[in-house]
Amino acid sequence: MKIIVPMAGMGKRMRPHTLTIPKPLIPIAGKPIVQRLVEEISKVSEEKIDEIAYIIGDFGEEVELELKAIAESLNAKCSIYYQDKALGTAHAIYCAEPSLDGKVVVAFADTLFKADFKIDTETEASIWVQKVEDPSAFGVVKVNQNNLITDFIEKPQEFVSDLAIIGIYYFRDGLNLKKELEYLIDNKVLVNGEYQLTDALENMKNNGVKFRPGEIKEWMDCGNKDATVHTNQRILEYHKEDKLISKTAILDNAIIIPPCYIGENASIKDSIIGPHVSIGKGSKVEKAIVSNSIIQQYASLKSITITNSMIGNHAYVKDVTVEINVGDFTQIDFDVN
Repeated sequence: MKIIVPMAGMGKRMRPHTLTIPKPLIPIAGKPIVQRLVEEISKVSEEKIDEIAYIIGDFGEEVELELKAIAESLNAKCSIYYQDKALGTAHAIYCAEPSLDGKVVVAFADTLFKADFKIDTETEASIWVQKVEDPSAFGVVKVNQNNLITDFIEKPQEFVSDLAIIGIYYFRDGLNLKKELEYLIDNKVLVNGEYQLTDALENMKNNGVKFRPGEIKEWMDCGNKDATVHTNQRILEYHKEDKLISKTAILDNAIIIPPCYIGENASIKDSIIGPHVSIGKGSKVEKAIVSNSIIQQYASLKSITITNSMIGNHAYVKDVTVEINVGDFTQIDFDVN
């Protein structure tokens, strides 16, 4: 089994955090989004993950080494491909063309999920879906009485289905997918200047491929700050029985309301932390009340009261009592003295 992870996007909705790192490497409860994604796929696959292929932009050597380490943690080969121009979802996947063979899972790296089933590898193709209240914001599928997908509809303005595509797909024959992607690109089948995966899926369906919906237990979005903070909350709940506080963390007159993640060598003094807080490695928090927030690595926080907030790596924040969204290396100090 191979996992193909398109993640070359700029992550504009997650700025300022994506000005310094790609969105899929933003940590959720101590692990990058993309790591949690491939680990969950590994859990629902009865077959070993042989290869993880990432499609990235010009993210630099440090990012590539981190992606390689994630693949190696699952004993999988790491392949890295590049998408130089944002030409759509189909084009992004096709950038990994050498890896498109055999059994393939395609997973876009801005979503997490929880599922209680195993991938049926005998199915020709599956598209994982989740029922949503407002389908108009999503691509959706229609299914027939035999539980086969009959239609793909992008952001329907009138109700046709509430089964939203979450961005994870299984193909028993990766070569078949590759052939359809190649057809779109060779024939310049563009929608608003981009090659769309749904067009390839439609062609495959018309050529006889049977798509089945795979429903999940929970779909967690990481598309913007509020969604990511909520996803951090849900992941902490799922892992609340795990040991989430590092043995090297320093807790001095600190009250920790679980579930919380506290990373290596983090220091918490005279503070109330939690619930649903993640604090990264080496961060220092003093005289603070923090709930439902993500604090990344080596941040320094003093005399703050925050909730529903994100604070980036190496940020310095003092004397703040509002909801905030602060990027890496930012300094905020409202102390007028």
